[in-house]
Amino acid sequence: MSVVLNIKTAAATAIKALFDQDVPAQDIAINSTKPEFEGEYTILVFPFTKFSRLKPEDTADKLGTYLVANFPDLIAGYNVIKGFLNLSIAEKYWVQDLQQRFNNRNIGRKPANGQKVMVEYSSPNTNKPLHLGHLRNNFLGYSVSEILKANGYEVIKANLVNDRGIHICKSMLAWQIFAHGDTPQSTGIKGDHLVGDYYVKFETILKEQTAPIMTRALENDFRDFSGEDLDKVQKLVTASQKPEVKADAEKSKKILDDIRELARKQTEIMQQAKIMLQQWEAGNPEVRALWSTMNGWVYEGFEQTYKRLGINFDKMYYESNTYLLGKDLVEDGLRKGVLFKKEDNSVWIDLTADGLDEKLLLRGDGTSVYITQDLGTARLKYEDFHMDRSVYVVADEQNYHFKVLQLILQKMQEPGADGIFHLSYGMVELPHGRMKSREGTVVDADDLIDEMIVTAKENTDSEKLKDLSDDEMDALYEMIGLGGLKFFLLRVDPKKKMVFDPKESIDLHGFTGAFVQYGHARIKSILRDLQPDVTKLEGYCHKGSLLPLEKELILLNEQYDTVLEEAAKEMSPSVIANYVYKLTQTFNSFYAAKEDGVYTYAVRNAESPEKQKLRTQIIMLTANTITAAMKLLGINVPERM
Repeated sequence: MSVVLNIKTAAATAIKALFDQDVPAQDIAINSTKPEFEGEYTILVFPFTKFSRLKPEDTADKLGTYLVANFPDLIAGYNVIKGFLNLSIAEKYWVQDLQQRFNNRNIGRKPANGQKVMVEYSSPNTNKPLHLGHLRNNFLGYSVSEILKANGYEVIKANLVNDRGIHICKSMLAWQIFAHGDTPQSTGIKGDHLVGDYYVKFETILKEQTAPIMTRALENDFRDFSGEDLDKVQKLVTASQKPEVKADAEKSKKILDDIRELARKQTEIMQQAKIMLQQWEAGNPEVRALWSTMNGWVYEGFEQTYKRLGINFDKMYYESNTYLLGKDLVEDGLRKGVLFKKEDNSVWIDLTADGLDEKLLLRGDGTSVYITQDLGTARLKYEDFHMDRSVYVVADEQNYHFKVLQLILQKMQEPGADGIFHLSYGMVELPHGRMKSREGTVVDADDLIDEMIVTAKENTDSEKLKDLSDDEMDALYEMIGLGGLKFFLLRVDPKKKMVFDPKESIDLHGFTGAFVQYGHARIKSILRDLQPDVTKLEGYCHKGSLLPLEKELILLNEQYDTVLEEAAKEMSPSVIANYVYKLTQTFNSFYAAKEDGVYTYAVRNAESPEKQKLRTQIIMLTANTITAAMKLLGINVPERM
């Protein structure tokens, strides 16, 4: 049981004895004591005054006196600040806690709780390699999965691959036109990179073909348009020429962007891509064979990248197998009266009463839209695993989509609908701005990994590690480089946008993975010079036996269980990253503290055998906690650095 739970239980007992009131232990509010006050934990006593019939200060004083008298192994002293009872935990308690935990390699892990969670992440498109934006998604999905596992959940890691659609046909068509039969084997280019190069090639040609069509349209020459698009572009061009629109830069840009999108649709190369998509959907053998071949190249490339990143999945779903799902669910919705048809035979749901709008689920010609597929896939996933929660790791651009998805499933009374959770995260930008796949300005994951490893090598003093083999050095550089990348992308609350700076992420003195890794290596260096005594400390509990940073390190390590629970509740690896950074900072202060030129917390040259044993066990516990916490972030920690 954690110290907080012990305090709550003791406080509940005290309240019953003093005021004859039954207060559930879990309802008693406890926080860490503010640094300017003495003590480790604080009880808020204001809620108790309604039955104590005393002032807050007097209520706190009676409660503190009782706790010290009746729980001496837990509470050593107290002080009262207005309605706050600050408690000092008995040193005996901290030493006993240390004894129970210091050699535990599975620290913090909870037993199975019977709950099943699916975490869907990655979801790449097979027209381009994984890039920096995908990395935040992958690291979040993997880390949240590991955090949930550590809290006792059964976790299924799922990946829905977007392997069909117009974007895939763009790469296929450009390869047909320009590749002259090139393959990953013939060019030496990784498969996903090769296919991505042709996606960029397609967009380059598309841009070239779009420019003259747009120029003609803006000069009121609409020869390239017909049907609905002709009517739309004429209205847009007329609107763009109005003085009030020209004076409004934002509105003018929006109209020009809309005209550009209509012009893109009219280009020869886009028309060819649409024909290829129609052929794919019709099952054209030649198109399907090319699709299968090029996707195979991409899957092989993805697998290599996932392996380097340490990312894995339990279940793969493919959009080519799921895109027709959802139509049965739509029929169910019509029968239940949840959905309705319009005159053109299209199927809709009215969400206006929920503060949203009407949402199309099936076009008049019977073809599905994107959310129809997601509805069907949600049903399929539940049928496959019957999970209690279904977590979607998707960027915040899709917040509205997932709000609508869950609401529709709830109205259709689909099992598992209430368990849907959108783990929304902000986009990742580089110091020079946002990346764009169409223009080939994204940072490929493979290139970034290589850059991080090189940066790690440049920032490592190889002289200190000259007895390591070349293979051991390369493994260390990769551990530091990947650790820096993962920690930097996970240390920020998922909801926030962030700017990624490779050099900052590897700084040994900053809020980085390398800082934590170096702290762990430092502990291991100390322990290598000792023969750690793993027997229990006896009689080491008299008042004043623990120095401030000894106590603080034990306290911080004790809080790991609570931090782990908070990270699962928030579904935020940043909780773990911030905690393990603070723990490492505290160890560094412990390691470096000096008074009159003598190390205050020396381990090798401790002032007594008992102190050496105590401090050895404290740093062993700290190393184990760092290892466990970093593992949840997907990061390994070195023995030497």
